[in-house]
Amino acid sequence: MTKKLFGTDGLRGQVNIYPMTPDVVLRLGLAAGRHFRNGTKRHRVVIGKDTRLSGYIFEYALSSGFCASGMDVFLVGPLPTPAISFLTRSMRADVGVVISASHNPYMDNGIKFFDSKGFKLPDAVEAEIAAKVLDPQAEWDYPTPEAVGRAFKIEDSPGRYNVYLKNTVPQDVSLDGLKVVLDCANGAAYRVSPLVFEELGAKVVKIGVTPDGININRKVGSLYPEVTAAKVLETGADIGIALDGDADRVIVVDEKGRILDGDQIMAICAKDLLERGELPGGVLVSTVMSNMALEVFMRECGGRLLRTPVGDRYVVEAMRGEGAAFGGEQSGHLVFLRHGTTGDGTLAALQLIRIMIQTGKPLSELSGLLTPYPQRLINVHVERKIPFGEVAAIREAVADAESELGGSGRVLLRYSGTEAVARVMVEGRDAGTVERLVAALSDTLRAQLR
Repeated sequence: MTKKLFGTDGLRGQVNIYPMTPDVVLRLGLAAGRHFRNGTKRHRVVIGKDTRLSGYIFEYALSSGFCASGMDVFLVGPLPTPAISFLTRSMRADVGVVISASHNPYMDNGIKFFDSKGFKLPDAVEAEIAAKVLDPQAEWDYPTPEAVGRAFKIEDSPGRYNVYLKNTVPQDVSLDGLKVVLDCANGAAYRVSPLVFEELGAKVVKIGVTPDGININRKVGSLYPEVTAAKVLETGADIGIALDGDADRVIVVDEKGRILDGDQIMAICAKDLLERGELPGGVLVSTVMSNMALEVFMRECGGRLLRTPVGDRYVVEAMRGEGAAFGGEQSGHLVFLRHGTTGDGTLAALQLIRIMIQTGKPLSELSGLLTPYPQRLINVHVERKIPFGEVAAIREAVADAESELGGSGRVLLRYSGTEAVARVMVEGRDAGTVERLVAALSDTLRAQLR
């Protein structure tokens, strides 16, 4: 096994094709158990999953590996990724594991880890674990028979997460009279998230709450916000909320059926935090993919936007290093460090609703804070992943595009961490110019990287 194991967000791939095979995942449980087990105390791991049929395979493969390494396993069943982060902290576990491929279709699955404080693992730790999995001569240092781990099913985990989420909303904020369209993508939040909104007083119109193992993310959820938008208009709802398969990200729809992405939500929440003195240093952390309009908006508000590489864990690492309280991604991963340690779509939606209620403004009015610059992203299939700066034709094409955009736009090229794809993004004030430049750059990459 010489292939790369971890991508930008843990292990991910098609079920029963390397690396998402039971034998690799069993070794992953052994390797992670060996890494996190130290001393003679009983060690704990919390394992959760989304609603994919293949979750059963990997749940038990991981459990076997962890138990064989001497760790006790707590199985919590289908729950959002941020719920596992919360439960890992709450249950004083040494590590938490999520079995999910997020927004991918059912035939994919994945594994991602949280440390004892609920944060995703840094690259160096993932590399150490991966090296052990990939080493055919690995020595596992098995514990003695009486020291192997036990596995337990924890039945009250959804209730614990429910209470945690409701406690992020001030007691004097009631959702009574609010109509919410909630699309759970037939994924991990299908039971817990509707209950949270209902118990806070909202009338909830539910979509994507009938998982069957293979319909996760299928024409529902954050990848298909137009479904939520149509239901908002049909029912006269105040807000639409579209989660992805593991509910760590959210896209919202205002009462007029207009779709807001993560950048627009971040602008609303960052302004609120600034006004309440809860945005240390005026810093909002986001990735290189966030729209330039967000950067201008933060500057005009007296704050600043700090950019990171793509991936919510890089956002969180920068937040911790900077002492920031809020950050996120254009895709809808939003992190409120005061409340949680990772992206949480339900929590983010609750914070947005709190702002609506406290300001007395509908979402359509709040969303007017940010008008994104025209932005176009094209995925180009490539045969070679050569550093862009080493290809003269690509360097020249980028320089020409940046020169034409001047200071009112930008170009971003990056390779996918999991696919043979280069992502070409251009944004600027003029939509026609953006379309023309992104098409020209894409043609250049196709010609040079095949």
